[in-house]
Amino acid sequence: MTTYVDAAEAPLSNTGAIKLYDADAFEAMHKAGQLTAAALDLMAQAVKPGVVTGDLDKTIFEFAMDNGAIPATLNYRGYGASSCISINHVVCHGIPGERVLKEGDIANIDITLIVDGWYGDSSRMYPVGEIPRKAERLIEVTHECLMRGIAAVKPGAHTGDIGHAIQSHAEAERCSVVRDFCGHGLGRLFHDTPNILHYGRPGEGIELKPGMLFTIEPMINLGRPHVKILSDGWTAVTRDRSLSAQFEHAVGVTEEGCEVFTYSPKGLHHPPYTIGS
Repeated sequence: MTTYVDAAEAPLSNTGAIKLYDADAFEAMHKAGQLTAAALDLMAQAVKPGVVTGDLDKTIFEFAMDNGAIPATLNYRGYGASSCISINHVVCHGIPGERVLKEGDIANIDITLIVDGWYGDSSRMYPVGEIPRKAERLIEVTHECLMRGIAAVKPGAHTGDIGHAIQSHAEAERCSVVRDFCGHGLGRLFHDTPNILHYGRPGEGIELKPGMLFTIEPMINLGRPHVKILSDGWTAVTRDRSLSAQFEHAVGVTEEGCEVFTYSPKGLHHPPYTIGS
């Protein structure tokens, strides 16, 4: 049985109960989400052939420091970077380092910034120079999957409705949904209840209620859905080495539908990114 609790009265831990947040929390999440989105906007201009992923991560760290935020991934369970940068067949949790981006790569950059104790969590795909049409198509399908998942969020709907909206579109486009990772509750915790699966059946799963906060972050593969974790303990890759893409937003369930906290302030929601002067 699903338990819902007033977030103000709940302990600051993942107890398995679903926290319901008030308007002040939504305002705080908007602030955190917008700073995270601004960091991702910065990446739209920074990602190009010849750039080292570790330098991108340094830029993200400096942006966080300049804005009074903390990168949530830095030192999280031993993780040593301020972001995750996942390239080509890397599904998620790619570790920035010495890798040099080259023409034709696609990269997911996943950033979570802590602002006044609240977690803003989002990711976007970035083409590196000119990319193959199959990569463009995968990015398009993946972003549409995310937006269809978000459109399913409203009071009285269920988590299975979100998953079904994502899965049905991905599979209609002859792509597959990664099962090994999911969206998650957040707020004043990085990962909280509930888990948001990116596949499912309408009407199944947990009922959505106003005040819930969570991420939707589908990972879509051109090939089969199976993944494996590399020896570093973090990097997840497609077993068949097919391309993978992901987009992520943090959302909150409202009385009317949902609020997306991590929309781009500059309108740079998905590639191709048009950078103003």
